[in-house]
Amino acid sequence: MKALAIENFEVKFTSESDNKQILSFQDPAYPRPHLRRSHWQSLDGQWKFAYDDEGNCSQPSDLSQWTHHIEVPFAPESTKSGIGDTGFHANCWYEREFATPTGEGRFLLHFGAVDYRARVWVNDQYLAEHEGGHTPFSIDITHVLNDSGTTKITVWAQDDPHDLAKPRGKQDWQLEPHSIWYPRTTGIWQTVWVERVGTTYIDHIRWTPDFERWEIGCCAALAGDIPVCGIQMKVKLSVGGKVLANDTYEVFDGEVSRRIALADPGIDDYRNELLWSPERPTLIDAEIQLVYNNQVLDKVKSYTALRTVSIQRDRFMLNGRPYYLRLVLDQGYWPDSLMTAPDDDALRRDVELAKAMGFNGVRKHQKIEDPRFLYWADVLGLLVWEEMPSAYRFTHKAVERMTHEWTEVINRDINHPCIVAWVPFNESWGVPNLVETAAHRNYVLAMYYLTKTLDPSRPVIGNDGWESTDTDILAIHDYDTQPQQLVHRYGPEVKLSDLFERKRPGGRILTLDNYPHQGQPVMLTEFGGIAYAPATQPKADKAWGYERCWNISELEMKYTALLETVNNIEMFSGFCYTQFTDTFQEANGLLYGDRTPKFPIAAIRAATLSGQGLCTPTAC
Repeated sequence: MKALAIENFEVKFTSESDNKQILSFQDPAYPRPHLRRSHWQSLDGQWKFAYDDEGNCSQPSDLSQWTHHIEVPFAPESTKSGIGDTGFHANCWYEREFATPTGEGRFLLHFGAVDYRARVWVNDQYLAEHEGGHTPFSIDITHVLNDSGTTKITVWAQDDPHDLAKPRGKQDWQLEPHSIWYPRTTGIWQTVWVERVGTTYIDHIRWTPDFERWEIGCCAALAGDIPVCGIQMKVKLSVGGKVLANDTYEVFDGEVSRRIALADPGIDDYRNELLWSPERPTLIDAEIQLVYNNQVLDKVKSYTALRTVSIQRDRFMLNGRPYYLRLVLDQGYWPDSLMTAPDDDALRRDVELAKAMGFNGVRKHQKIEDPRFLYWADVLGLLVWEEMPSAYRFTHKAVERMTHEWTEVINRDINHPCIVAWVPFNESWGVPNLVETAAHRNYVLAMYYLTKTLDPSRPVIGNDGWESTDTDILAIHDYDTQPQQLVHRYGPEVKLSDLFERKRPGGRILTLDNYPHQGQPVMLTEFGGIAYAPATQPKADKAWGYERCWNISELEMKYTALLETVNNIEMFSGFCYTQFTDTFQEANGLLYGDRTPKFPIAAIRAATLSGQGLCTPTAC
């Protein structure tokens, strides 16, 4: 078990063995943690930049001049980018040169995320287009490299600030952020990098742990020049230097799909040593090689974990045991860099702070987070609910965009053991007429079952907060900050059948059709939202929250009373408090935007852990 030391708000993980494990996974901020190679180069840094507000340019030669320089991967709306322009700009251009990489094989250009549509030229040759502001894409640039020694990349990013039919999350469509919406993010906002691979290489890999059978599923797909026969894939799994499996498989039709049986350690004490949980985040190292005629074609490092999540009657289950979820709503914004973390240490720091405050997970709200955050959640042990950023109109185009991008999200993040739930919709955003319109209900149902099809191993919350149709967890949003009112609504005298007939905040009913199932888990997945903004804070008069405190002692008192009440409501099998940090005009964080605690972390932690809602895998 890790020991947490909280000293001047610095969180230190003091287990020597855990530190060794972290170091074994920590290539310097490698952008794609689950498929790591040795030969890669970050292209972050200074790029040339220009706006094209009139939309007159459709190729690099149309651009008359580069008017700015920008620090990639920070969006031009952020001060960290060096530009800090929060106005309306639908088109922007990027360009940079770098020394052409050398060596045998192919060269892949990777973009972590470009909002919203990107077109890419390399050495003035158009190569690719990608749509979707939260998901990665890659391009094989080998055939356009030349002998000049320099390679030029040009990117055109299109992001209509007024388009409400695209997944945009908390990005405001008004000029100034209002209510619960924040500054926009245009263009490149995650790492750009180039990588050398073999002429035959592993394109992607999927790990599927099977706790009940004590197995790890391994599926890999190859790309490049694939020999008809004779190619093998070697897989080595280990924990702390102890080899668990070292197998070799024949590759057929460019694919491998195998189940790796592990030796069952027997009684629980030994099993728990290998299982992943927030209390003991054991990761399994993986080394994979492609071999042909005794030559290594590709070599990658990866990791997985042995853990399972499921629903059993009215409880969330982790590794076969009831597990009480204590989540905090995390918007994933920083004051100077918006949706992009200032650096990798900032992502790790957020994971450490959430754990230090007593939470065992976060609900990433209306944002698909950088893979490096998920990496640190895997390594340090923090559960994550992953939620799709919403569109705000219901149109055929919105449905097509959402379906395509959500599929890319699941494919990108399915390997992370920290992710324990998928949330395609929040509060009926993008489907405002669920009660009256069958097409809206069918859309939610379709996304629920699509998600269950792509990943049968995790619970899916169809529409978090309001008007549930098919869902694995009944998620309730209730911002009443009076503890006695929450007890009146959800306490021991309340029957579930009565609860479902009542209306909730926003005038929305909780369930539609025949839901929920008997004994389905009920969680309070948004509550609190208590704001505090001192008068000395800029724009304190415009600070927003569901309730406001005027001094710190009042905030601490209200948070403590609210958490003690929620922890003791037996109807709930988990909760999610709003929210982790202040986010622009929203002043309802437990931390300020710069991650400074509003009151001592030790006091926050004590309140978060109060009451009876303290189930762990070994004590529930």
